[in-house]
Parts: sequence; C-alpha cells; structure tokens
Amino acid sequence: MPVKITTSRGHRLTIGELAKLTCVNLETIRYFERIGLLEPPERTQAGHRLFAPEHAERLLFIRHARDMGFSQDDVRTLLKLSDGELTSCGEVKAVAAAHLDSIRQRIEKLQRLESLLAATVAKCSGGRVPTCPVIQAVTESAA
Repeated sequence: MPVKITTSRGHRLTIGELAKLTCVNLETIRYFERIGLLEPPERTQAGHRLFAPEHAERLLFIRHARDMGFSQDDVRTLLKLSDGELTSCGEVKAVAAAHLDSIRQRIEKLQRLESLLAATVAKCSGGRVPTCPVIQAVTESAA
C-alpha cells in the first residue's frame, strides 16, 4: 500500500491514537478487526490493543476505499490483491471497473429521478389544491 505511517522508535499506537491518526471511529476499528479486514494487534497484559504503523496504513487504505464507495467485499478483495509482493493489476482493474459501472448506473438513475422530481416540483403551485403533483407522483411511483 502506498501510504507509509512512521512513528517514533517503532512506537505502538493505542486504539485512540490510531483512531485520531486515521480519522476512523473507535467502534469502526473494532468492527474491522472483528470482521477480519484489520489484523488483530498485539495486546498488553491488561488486554489493551497496541497497533503497529502497518495497522494505520491498512486502516487508511480501507477508509479511502470505503470513501470511494467500494463494498466491504471489494475492499477485502483489494486488500488480498495488494498484500502480495506483486499486485495483479488486471484483477484490481476488474474490481474497479465493476464498481465504476455500478456508480454510473446509480448516476443515471439519480439523473432520471432528478428530472422527474424537478418536473413535478415545477408543476406544484405551492397553494392549497385538491391534488398536489408531488403527492400524486409519489403515489404513482409507489404503485
């Protein structure tokens, strides 16, 4: 992964420090650990997590991938593909291309929705009427 996190003297990070450094919620970090996206860290004798810089790098990768809209399964696949010495760019491209297609489909759907809603709102007088165009459009699309 291209992001490199360095800490002084090989310092291990508490979960709070990791959360602050990566801008990821504590519960989200625990969740990613629980579902296997983040490797379990070392623990102190008292059971407190001590994360290595590699955990922060991986967590940033996960966060950025999720910010880009990749599903958890896609993130898991991307992590597996990036964990080896050589990354299979073709496989990564296939995952990204499928995600891009999905985004484009959602954009098309949102554009149709925007047009429909804009036309419906334009028909609405805003006054008291027996039939409101917005309510009518919502009712018709529910049927």
